Amino acid sequence: MPTGVHIRDVRTQLFDAAERVLLRAGPHGLTSRAVTTEAGCAKGVLHRHFPDFDGFLAELVRDRIGRLDDQAAALRASAGTGTVADTLAEALTTLFGSVAVAIVALITSRDELRARLRDGRPAGGVPLLAEATAMIAGYLAAERDLGRIPGDADVTTLAPTLIGAGHLLFADRTAPAPDADAVRRIVTTVLADTGGRQSPSA
Repeated sequence: MPTGVHIRDVRTQLFDAAERVLLRAGPHGLTSRAVTTEAGCAKGVLHRHFPDFDGFLAELVRDRIGRLDDQAAALRASAGTGTVADTLAEALTTLFGSVAVAIVALITSRDELRARLRDGRPAGGVPLLAEATAMIAGYLAAERDLGRIPGDADVTTLAPTLIGAGHLLFADRTAPAPDADAVRRIVTTVLADTGGRQSPSA
């Protein structure tokens, strides 16, 4: 890799390479050598910018969690448009159709990584899934405020239920991706627990 390359470019190159390896080979195939080989750079490049491999992985996860901010803002802004079920189904597909499922598997497979990610975080919850749950809860709260789901809907229960069900649906990365109807069935089943009082546009 040429000298003088800005660290942000190096980080992006290494993070993108790590995602490709993770999707192709799974958590156990994700090694520092595999990442640098995929990125087309010397192994020492990774260790010049990160203290160790778990430190690199922690920054990768934090970077990908940060990307949820834009999706959360767009999802909340969509409240009041389309149908609640369709919007949630699309949000779950966007979330879990990406590298998110593989990253969750990575987090749960590495004790040291989980320990690093706990620093500065509220107790409880799997990183990325916790932020995704907050994203869905924020959207549901906005729809509740608009009267499109019942005023007594428990969004703090609905959100993790949707995230958990969505994660299970997409968890087998070796199987064909679930179709839109399968995702929507999960959403409508969970929303039915609000008492069936969604507005016609929900």
